[in-house]
Amino acid sequence: MSSLLANLAQDVRRISPLGIEGRVLEVVGLSIIVEHFPVAVGSRCTVRARATQHEVRCEVVGFRDDRTLLMTLDEMDGVSRGDVVRLTSRRQTIGVGDEMLGRVINGLGEAIDGRGPIRCTLRRHIEARALGALSRQRIDQPIGTGIRAIDACMTCGRGQRVGIFSGAGVGKSVLLGMMARYTSAAVNVICLAGERGREVRDFLERDLGPDGLRKSVVVVSTNDEPPLMKIKAGLVAHALAEHFRDEGRDVLLVLDSVTRLAMAQRQVGLSAGEPPTTKGYPPSVFSLLPRLLERAGRGAQGSITGFYTILVEGDDMSDPVADAVRSILDGHLVLSRRLANQGHYPAIDVTQSISRLMTDLVEPKHLEASRSLVRLLAAYNEVEDLVNIGAYSPGSNPEVDLAVASRQDVLGFLRQDIQEAVWYDEARSGLDALTRKLEQSRKTILARRTAQAAVAAKA
Repeated sequence: MSSLLANLAQDVRRISPLGIEGRVLEVVGLSIIVEHFPVAVGSRCTVRARATQHEVRCEVVGFRDDRTLLMTLDEMDGVSRGDVVRLTSRRQTIGVGDEMLGRVINGLGEAIDGRGPIRCTLRRHIEARALGALSRQRIDQPIGTGIRAIDACMTCGRGQRVGIFSGAGVGKSVLLGMMARYTSAAVNVICLAGERGREVRDFLERDLGPDGLRKSVVVVSTNDEPPLMKIKAGLVAHALAEHFRDEGRDVLLVLDSVTRLAMAQRQVGLSAGEPPTTKGYPPSVFSLLPRLLERAGRGAQGSITGFYTILVEGDDMSDPVADAVRSILDGHLVLSRRLANQGHYPAIDVTQSISRLMTDLVEPKHLEASRSLVRLLAAYNEVEDLVNIGAYSPGSNPEVDLAVASRQDVLGFLRQDIQEAVWYDEARSGLDALTRKLEQSRKTILARRTAQAAVAAKA
């Protein structure tokens, strides 16, 4: 009853008693300029398009002199000078609850999976403040992602935020689908912001599958939709994740991708009159990113573990969005095109990836084993060209000798088939077994080197 009364109170506050109206003055680019429309930024409104007799949903994004700037959530077709604009709500809310699980929705919280409307008893504002710094609990419990390379070498915690830096065509969507299916989190919230329309169904049916969808909410905004819808999709996904977290559940939040969301905000900002800064991105982009990403974390009961994909054009890690996101998050995974071209999946470059919280999550033995594995990979990378042309001479460096001799064992451990579920404890035990094997190989190499030195001394 109390929750019902709270929802009714929210509905009453959203009602505009004044019935504020304005009229379209002109359309410039993506913006609709309205006169005599004194409402706040973020307010929702509709434009009654006389040409088509349709209502176009919009949102207030700024002001210019005494005029109000709107951007559409629908297609702008049919909007003309003099059309009536009406205020509909002060802030956007969406339905939340278990009714959302297994459903696919758009950036407005509406079902798009053809299974009818979603009837939720609870509602939640999509824009909320992140947890206060002192309200957050320390992240001291690991979360199983289902990916052996991550759980063994870059262990992530419940409530951690991790970036996945990837170029196009290196297996990013497949990796996300595997994480959603095999994670130990209770609920998945997956946001596809700016995704290709063709790939949405592929992801749902091929990568995510029925098992993954059953415990997931998927928020979709394709790249042909207005930029404001992509931003709303990201906000809606975080609002849903916060609801499940506040219920005491561990949530896996996946946002694909932050780059396209930032591009959408760039379109909104430039249309509203913001000055372009780094590579054409206005200041509002770099204000939105921390405001959004800080909403993940561990609360008093549940947690939101966020994985955010960042597209790096031409595998350039110095992109301004990539730089900004890297400074906010608690770690990053780098997907390597070189590994993908070699057929190594998931194409995670362990030497370039890091979890900043791993030292707080695992035992010293686990930490040292993962570091030893990374050192071996780095040692091999330094001499790979020499090995490929046959110019490397064994015996010059025991660590490099071990890296060359154990190359296939290490890569075999890091590879994982799409249908292979690896639980966290299995990843740890696999790393322990590999470490014992590597240690035996190291002793063999050292013994051989000692014997060779003894023979050389006698000669």
